[in-house]
Amino acid sequence: MLTIPNPKDSAMEFKEWAKLQESLLKAQLRIIRQFLKDGQQPKFKPRGKGRSQMSIIYDLLLAAPKPLHVTEIIERAKIDFNVDLDRDSIVSALSKKVKSGRMFKRVKPNTFTLADHQKEHSP
Repeated sequence: MLTIPNPKDSAMEFKEWAKLQESLLKAQLRIIRQFLKDGQQPKFKPRGKGRSQMSIIYDLLLAAPKPLHVTEIIERAKIDFNVDLDRDSIVSALSKKVKSGRMFKRVKPNTFTLADHQKEHSP
């Protein structure tokens, strides 16, 4: 059950509550308008877990016993995190990190490891 705060308690709290209700109603109205416009139910996109691609790649390389080629990174990301990584995008991002000397190190063409990795890896 919806409880409306007593305006005497705090005028500011009431305004915050009213703004929240307004934003919720606007979101609902957008969905209804989309439904009426399209003539079909709106499609909802479930949000991911909020992990960045770089954090996924970092975790994969941390767990790997050896440096990984981009193809292996993409495959493991799909298996372990159910995430589809774009090859060109991650190669570009990894290359920028390598160039700046942060997080990752290139050991062979398109093969990466962690820059501060304690394990001994032979390229």
